[in-house]
Amino acid sequence: MKAIKDTELILTPENKVYHLNISKNDIADNIIIVGDSARVTQVSKHFSKVDCIIENREFVTHTGKYNGKRISVLSTGIGTDNIDIVLNELDAAKNIDLETRTINTNKKLLNIIRLGTSGALQKDIEVDSFIMATHGLGFDGLAHFYKSENIIDIKMSEAFAKHSNWPKNLANPYIVGASEKLLSKFSEFKKGITATASGFYAPQGRELRIKPTIEDLHQKMNTFQFEGNRITNFEMETSALYFLGKALGHNTLTICAIIGNRITQKQSKDYKKTVDKLIL
Repeated sequence: MKAIKDTELILTPENKVYHLNISKNDIADNIIIVGDSARVTQVSKHFSKVDCIIENREFVTHTGKYNGKRISVLSTGIGTDNIDIVLNELDAAKNIDLETRTINTNKKLLNIIRLGTSGALQKDIEVDSFIMATHGLGFDGLAHFYKSENIIDIKMSEAFAKHSNWPKNLANPYIVGASEKLLSKFSEFKKGITATASGFYAPQGRELRIKPTIEDLHQKMNTFQFEGNRITNFEMETSALYFLGKALGHNTLTICAIIGNRITQKQSKDYKKTVDKLIL
């Protein structure tokens, strides 16, 4: 099998993937990802044992045991560009032989659950509640850089683009479904489409000193319906997580704490307490 070139798969001198600084034995098959590196210890403090701690840049990894099972928690930082790094390097650590730089014949399947924060886009979704993403709606364009088949929900994506009269000069929106296996394990949560923005301010309809180009973005998302699905919340990672997860053959799911409601303009008084509740 042909070896992957040094410039394609960049490794550390210790033969670990470059950004995450991990190899296959440093990471479990069941992984919780969080955006904030400080949130890693909020999760791992519930482990019965932590046997691996690795920090590099914004990427912090703790691996240990919870209820007798090996589990990892990893911080990704903010945005789909970081998710691109994290998903590709997690997969590389597990499914590429880093010594020979060749792809393993037998692939490891990872279960990756993102615990995040987001803003609600429907009036009936209360601040300090939780939303599970049945789909990720990406405005970031990342999926369009990869060749893939049968991953993007073309009909739903096109329906949203038409409904929103999406500007031609922006990346085409794309919608990808969550892992059905993981969705079925968390039936107690409210569900909906989670929209993923490429930034925090204008890309999410915020205005400080520069006006956004889509002035009615929230209304366009709030009123979208497709086969019983509606857009429930806004964040910055899920679309890339779902796309790359499916493309690489892994199970992925996002569950978000709602720390603000963009429609009612209410904000959580203590979002850290809400995040702690989500972790538990």
